[in-house]
Amino acid sequence: MRFHPALVPLWLVLLAATGLEARSSECGFIKDPDRRAACRAEAGGQSSECGFIRDADERAYCRAKQDGSESQCGFIGDADLRARCRAETGGGQSQCGFIRDADQRAFCRATTEGQSSQCGFIRDDDLRAHCRARTGGGESQCGFIRDPDRRAACRAGG
Repeated sequence: MRFHPALVPLWLVLLAATGLEARSSECGFIKDPDRRAACRAEAGGQSSECGFIRDADERAYCRAKQDGSESQCGFIGDADLRARCRAETGGGQSQCGFIRDADQRAFCRATTEGQSSQCGFIRDDDLRAHCRARTGGGESQCGFIRDPDRRAACRAGG
């Protein structure tokens, strides 16, 4: 069956043109179902995907990021994730200081403010490469990530 170009919905053309379809397809390579749903929400920009996440803290974090609502962060029990959530949804880089794990704190500071120099403080090789990819190093940095789930999420833009 052939379709006339005028009959293709505009949203489909825009989706393909922005590369979201390609980014979202990378999420299919993630084995962990919670991480896969979070990746699809991030790549597609739809909070409805967050409903497939089983972990309550991760589900609230996902919804907060997709809706851009810092109020959703209050539903997160894990203090480090709650601080990261607040930093990413409007609280700014100062919220990263509440994260106890040094690598996660540096990742938060780098990605919240887009400062790739903070990535150098991360000891974990995979997280450092992911940080560099998200702060301007580009998708090529994702290739340095050994964990296949994190590599796929990185390539999807998450």
